[in-house]
Amino acid sequence: MSIELSDLASAMRRGDLIPYLGPGVLAPVVERETGAPMPADSDSLILAMNKGRPMSKRLMWEFPRAAMDVELKRGRSAVNRFLDHTYGQRQWTRAPLHDWLAELAPHYVIDINRDTQLQESYADRPHTLIRGISRIAGTDYRFRIHAYDGSRYQEIEQDQVDLALPILFKPLGSPRPDATYIASDADFVDYLTELMGGFGLPRFLKEYRVGRQYLFLGLRLTRDTERMVLSDVIYAAGEPAGWALIPEPTDKERRYCEKKDIQLVEADIDDLLAADGFTANDSATADAVTGAAEAGC
Repeated sequence: MSIELSDLASAMRRGDLIPYLGPGVLAPVVERETGAPMPADSDSLILAMNKGRPMSKRLMWEFPRAAMDVELKRGRSAVNRFLDHTYGQRQWTRAPLHDWLAELAPHYVIDINRDTQLQESYADRPHTLIRGISRIAGTDYRFRIHAYDGSRYQEIEQDQVDLALPILFKPLGSPRPDATYIASDADFVDYLTELMGGFGLPRFLKEYRVGRQYLFLGLRLTRDTERMVLSDVIYAAGEPAGWALIPEPTDKERRYCEKKDIQLVEADIDDLLAADGFTANDSATADAVTGAAEAGC
């Protein structure tokens, strides 16, 4: 089934598609002070965590594996400090896609990145934030829920959620309103086990996702960990499950998309935004970014 980018953009504006964001959406983002690119994909995260030095070939294969090595040598807090500094303390430019989403304000967005740009896109409106947790005693669930009232976050239980508000689902966590991350192999083993068992999502989200279709943006489907997260998060999707924008897809990606009933579109995010006639304006969101950075628990 072929589809035009303009049709996908129109479906997004109608709210017919759920955006699913991967590391590629952050490719244009740089640090405001230094101009350094934001580390978002697996390789750049590993290099940034190891102070710019490559790790062994075995560890360079995937960030969770490298993070597990750091955790074993220096403790889990060392990985969390790195992620806090990267995404919670440095100032970044805006990704054009996030400015587009701020304009569209979809009801439900899935973002497997650990940065705060999606939250900043909704900084001027109430919303519900759901983030993954792992290796936590005292609960069967592997998520935390915060309600944002337009100025601050407050942790709530799933039966307190206002279902009319937008839902931001960040399975791998973020630094705000307080830090929580899924990063190392041990984190993913625990999180994915409970996600498959039904404890990784709130009840209302498991009901809402039935029959929905997705638009996968900035996500290369070559790594097993990201594919396992996707498979469980979009369970009970519609037919087709959605469309993935992947320029020059590999044979492995083609096979996976065929297996999951995901239609490949050989294009990139810039092509989608151009088809919608959208032009990003970084300065237009500066105040929202600043406000979101100051929002507390």
